[in-house]
Amino acid sequence: MMPTTLNIKRKNIDLPVETLQKLSIMAVSQGKSLKKFIETILIAKADSIAVEVIENPSPSGDSWFENPENVASVKRGVEEMKEGKGKAYSMEEIRNLLGV
Repeated sequence: MMPTTLNIKRKNIDLPVETLQKLSIMAVSQGKSLKKFIETILIAKADSIAVEVIENPSPSGDSWFENPENVASVKRGVEEMKEGKGKAYSMEEIRNLLGV
């Protein structure tokens, strides 16, 4: 998908001189400006990548977090802590409360 003038974001990038020289030669060989050549390469690369956003916050992918009720419970707990309605317990306090 080629971007339109309405959804383009400008970004300055820094590249080594040798890289720019090689890209310039490649651009000229295709009859393109360096800018257009680099844009074409980056757009094609980005379009070929499948980006997947995973809502599961567990680094191990724990399936417990796939249940919306569990996630909602965690979010409620976080909000309660932010509002000062919760209490953080140390492992020692948890052991004492559980009698283990």
